[in-house]
Amino acid sequence: MRSMMGRRSFVVGTGLAASLLASRASAAAAGVKIGLLSDFSSVYADSSGKGSLEAIRMTVEEFGGQLLGHPVQVVSADHMNKADIGASIARRWLDQEDVDVIVDVNNSAVCLAVKELVEQKRRLALFVGAGSSDLTGKFCSPNTVQTLYDTSALARSTVKAVDKLYGPKKWFFLTGDFAFGHALERDARAVIEATGGKIIGRVAVPLATADFSSFLLQAQASGADLIGVAVAGADLVNVVKQGAEFDITRRQRFVASVVTEHDIYSIGPKAAGGMVFSSPFYWDLDDRTRAWSKRFQARAGKTPTMTQAGNASAVLHYLKAVRAAGTKEAMAVMKQMRAIPVEDFMTRSAPLRIDGRVEREMHVFQAKTAAESTGGWDIYKHMVTNAGKDAVRPLAEGNCPLVAAASQ
Repeated sequence: MRSMMGRRSFVVGTGLAASLLASRASAAAAGVKIGLLSDFSSVYADSSGKGSLEAIRMTVEEFGGQLLGHPVQVVSADHMNKADIGASIARRWLDQEDVDVIVDVNNSAVCLAVKELVEQKRRLALFVGAGSSDLTGKFCSPNTVQTLYDTSALARSTVKAVDKLYGPKKWFFLTGDFAFGHALERDARAVIEATGGKIIGRVAVPLATADFSSFLLQAQASGADLIGVAVAGADLVNVVKQGAEFDITRRQRFVASVVTEHDIYSIGPKAAGGMVFSSPFYWDLDDRTRAWSKRFQARAGKTPTMTQAGNASAVLHYLKAVRAAGTKEAMAVMKQMRAIPVEDFMTRSAPLRIDGRVEREMHVFQAKTAAESTGGWDIYKHMVTNAGKDAVRPLAEGNCPLVAAASQ
């Protein structure tokens, strides 16, 4: 009797396990599921967060809302700029919720954790708001794409523009004491020194710093001509605003690499006017960016940032690749993502390289002064556009293992 009950329990248990596996397989086959892993509550929330979620939803709807005969689903979560939290969310999505692609991950440390998981689970990640050039360098992966910008492209584009405007100068760096900040300073330092500039000092600053006064006083006392700001989001806004209070901008200039429209708007023309920076997107750049931004603003109630536009661009390219592949299997989709140039409202036929970097144009802007702006969101003055091949780091210089393997 006990033996029969044991066999019956085994049969029931096996049947239940098979049923669960079949259910999960059916869900996995049902349709594409996109997971937006972003900052919804901290220093990068304004530049991405809810705005990126709205941009992705708008993209899916305009694409038709369906792929492979099923609705496209979008889920989202806050990584809170912590690698362990981001990894936990990503693992749950991949193991239990059948998410096919993770998007944004606007924190380089979180990206490294997500990278390991998508490789193990044979899924994809599209890094949009994360800037470390190591993501397509020593940490490149066949399962990840860096779609919008990186610290190398921003540094190459911005520093060269500053050098043309002002000539070689003395620099002092306020550097975020985390992966992105260190990568940004490193990449900027290489271009500065190559163009004859000198770095005479630096100070490391923690993420989400409220009071930058001690760091700014060090920069002011250094005698540097230019202050390189290797932080972003709310930290950048606080640095420049507090620097203006110290009257730093009367004798020194801030140079920030990672800048969004909301940053310049929040800082205001009095403090930000004249600041030089680079971006792959600006809402008022041309007819296509204006048309897309108008639709976004009607839904979100605000002007889009480069990261929000970048998330829309990344998801649109992914959806096109799934449609072309006829499957959502990761490597088949990645093959199509490399085969189809990125072409959309903000991108002009940009190739996806073997190292995972989208080779897109980089525009140099100067923040408008109060006298130059007509008010509102008329905040950028376009200076020059660098072709993708000129802005993005050459493949041979990134130390990506995939590049070395492809050349053998």
